[in-house]
Amino acid sequence: MKALEGIRIIDLTQAYSGPFCTMHLADHGAEIIKIERPGIGDQSRTWGPIKNNYSAYYAFLNRNKKSISLDLGTSQGKEIFLKLAEDADVVCENFKVGTMEKLGLGYDVVKEINPRIVYASISGFGINGPMAKLPAYDIIAQAMSGLMTITGFPDNPPTKVGPSVGDNYTGTYLALGIMMALYHRELTGEGQRLDVSMVDTLFSILENAVVQYTVAGEIPGRNGNADPGIAPFDAFMAKDGMIVMGVGTNVMWKKLCNIMGRPDLFEDPRYLNNDARCRNYLPDLKDDVESFTRTKTKEELEVLLNEAGIPFGRIFTVAEAAKHPQLQAREMLIEVDDPVLGKIKIQGVPIKLHSTPGSVQQPAPMLGEHTTEILLQMGYSRDEIKNLHDRNIV
Repeated sequence: MKALEGIRIIDLTQAYSGPFCTMHLADHGAEIIKIERPGIGDQSRTWGPIKNNYSAYYAFLNRNKKSISLDLGTSQGKEIFLKLAEDADVVCENFKVGTMEKLGLGYDVVKEINPRIVYASISGFGINGPMAKLPAYDIIAQAMSGLMTITGFPDNPPTKVGPSVGDNYTGTYLALGIMMALYHRELTGEGQRLDVSMVDTLFSILENAVVQYTVAGEIPGRNGNADPGIAPFDAFMAKDGMIVMGVGTNVMWKKLCNIMGRPDLFEDPRYLNNDARCRNYLPDLKDDVESFTRTKTKEELEVLLNEAGIPFGRIFTVAEAAKHPQLQAREMLIEVDDPVLGKIKIQGVPIKLHSTPGSVQQPAPMLGEHTTEILLQMGYSRDEIKNLHDRNIV
């Protein structure tokens, strides 16, 4: 048994943020009924990499889900959606704000037929505020949250974080919010509306950058790989490439000083505590640490720092990370037999529930693959389903 078995989620999301949310819930046993527009489907079905005219991006993000094609612009399409929602636990959507209301399928309508429903929405800016109805992708959220201005090196322009963190963080927050709302429902019997914004999410994860502005009165800038609030906490050059380390306590700092053969640095007034080390990081502390790391290979540094209990890492390519024994031991790259792509490797399940483990049991669905199955379960006859197909309603 999986943790979320018995939970039914009507999934109207597409692209990345919403499907990332429902992917996690599906991995842990929730039944995800993905509603897609007939003949078109989720926009991510066109996103690369493409093989056999099929998206591997879509394939990894939509595993463990069922797909029903449904035209919500038609009266019968709305009727089918509302019938699905009658006994669902969650409706999840990431349309532009106001779209579901315009279709006549907003929260107020759905809760009338199912007061226990958790109606969960993702949007760029949230369902209220002056920008609520504007569209957004991850790069917009990264720009407007302040994240891009603190990412990269000082001499370079504001930089986007590589993966779409505006989507995956927001999707994760929405999954967390859904779990909170379902727990609240268990206690009270009440469903509720839930909305998570991409810009809100990224602003919330700016760590000490916000209090650096509100408390210290400073506008944070770009620090490269260094952490502005901990030092030394950065990437450093070794004999044969770069490594990263994080020295988060005075105990670790003392150990590093001894490893470097510089116990005098531990008593140096410039480095007496973390605040002093941060204030004197460039160029003093950075140069002192790197003058040591440049004399050692990555392997030598790995042994020395790991033995001392100082967090250390090599800088891997995606290929190197995928092949690493640690990620393999954690089953973070798994094989899936996709009906179009064949055997492919995708990311595994990161949330490890030891008693009720999640898993990837089936590949992403073909567009509308489960339409007939679901409609039959709802009580539609095969003749009625054929009629709906003929009229492009499903």
